[in-house]
This record gives sequence, structure tokens and C-alpha cells, in this order.
Amino acid sequence: MATSNTITYATQFEDVLQDRLDHPQTWKEMCDVMMTDTRVISSSYMSTTPSVTTVTRGTGLIPQTFAETAETLTISSGRDLGLTVDLGDDAQSPWSKKAELFDRIGALLNEFIETDVLAQHATWTDFDNASIGGAAGDITVSASNIDDIIRGVKREIREGNGQSLMNRYGVGFVWRAADFELLEAFVQANGFATADTALKEGTVEGLRYMGCDHFWSNDHASGGHIFAGVKKIQRLGILKSLYGRAFVIPFPGSDTNSYMSGVGYYSRVDIGHLTPTAHAGLVFDINV
Repeated sequence: MATSNTITYATQFEDVLQDRLDHPQTWKEMCDVMMTDTRVISSSYMSTTPSVTTVTRGTGLIPQTFAETAETLTISSGRDLGLTVDLGDDAQSPWSKKAELFDRIGALLNEFIETDVLAQHATWTDFDNASIGGAAGDITVSASNIDDIIRGVKREIREGNGQSLMNRYGVGFVWRAADFELLEAFVQANGFATADTALKEGTVEGLRYMGCDHFWSNDHASGGHIFAGVKKIQRLGILKSLYGRAFVIPFPGSDTNSYMSGVGYYSRVDIGHLTPTAHAGLVFDINV
């Protein structure tokens, strides 16, 4: 005769939250990041440049004029994130503790910065299929032309007289994940020692190849724009006193007449962007 028993089994629970699938962040590498409590950061460039003239002995010099144009980076927008946890849940949950919650809040705010930096593509110089010798239009990135893209960007930097800045700061690319896979295929198929290393170990974000640093991101503003060019040209201002600061708010207000029986965890980031006009030709919106 068959028997059926009701059995309970021992269960083991982890005492931490599962690791979040954090997005990669490239803005710290690609941008000139200024941490400041100043709202407006002013700079200028020579918008009208004088020209050298022919020397004619025995004749007078004709003085020339020049003009400077002011540019400003204003830190005035951003994002915040606040979480409220009931006091009972805060006491009983073994997972959602202060350190884990602020770790995730910080990761989400940094991902906002990544998306916002990559959304500045309208201020960069367009780089399309005609820039690598094809017909005008978007580039279809492939393992056979990804090296053409890299060389083309470096050529346009040189044509824009950006060699000294390229030597100083280096050149970076922020590919999409699929593009980075194609770069990996190209690296593994070309060269000797480099290809052998790539075949054995694969490639990682921050790969240095063809004299450039290669990153990837999942936070491009749209699928058709890749960020490339001289690093540290794109300027990013971050409000210093608030970035990374964790606020703990006991009994946060629920509305005008009540408050929550809980704890609030809050942080925010305020940022501003500037693509300097004089150097806009050294950063590129690769149309794909």
C-alpha cells in the first residue's frame, strides 16, 4: 500500500541582497569631471583669431584685433532617489539594510549620469559612413570595418589640429555591447602577440588597441549614436556637496497631516554639461 507523508525540509537563506546587474559606467574615463559647489563655471575661447601678415621692410605694422567668447557650464539639473522602509520591515528584513540600499541608490544615480552624458551627442561632430570612405549615411559596424572607424576618428582629430590634445589625454570609444563583440573578433583575428592574448583571455572594458581605449555601455541615449574622440574634452560638472552623500530621515512625512512610521534613505546628484566650442571637432557622434 502506498503511503504519503508530509515532510518539511530545512531551508537556508542568504543574509545579503543578490548582486545587482550594474550598468557599466564610462563617464569617469571619457569626461573632464569637475566636482564643485559652484553653480556656474565660466571659460572662454578665442572666437576670432588674428592672422599673420607679410613683412615689408620700411613699412608700418597694421595692428589686428581678436575676440573672445564666453562659455558656461551650469550645474542646475539632476536626479534624486528616496526609499522609505517601515520600521517593522526595517527590523525584520535580513536583506534591505542601510548599506545595501544606499549602494543601489548610488548605482542608479551613476547610471543616470552615464545616460545623460551619452545623450549630449547633438553637441558633438557627426561621423558617418562617408567619414570612412563610403556613401553618406549611418555606419553598419562590422568586424571588417571597425578598424576603419578607429583610424577615421584619429584622422579627423589630426585634421582638426587636435594631435597635441590626443597625445595628452588619449582617444576613447564608447561602443555598444554588440560593437565591442565585433572589436573583440577583430582583435583576435589580427596581429600576433595581441591576437594570441585576446584568444586566450578575451577582452575587457578598457581594452587598449590601435592606440585607443575602448569601452562599452548599455546606456546610449538611442541605438544610433556612439561616443568617440579625445578624452577629457567633454566637460561634466557635479555638485560636490551632494554627490555620494547619504541622508537618513527618521519618520519621513507622508503628507501635510501625517508621517511614515519608518526610515527614509535618500540621495541625489546635480550635474551640468559643456562641449567646448573650440574643441567640439575632437569629439564625435558616430552615426550607426
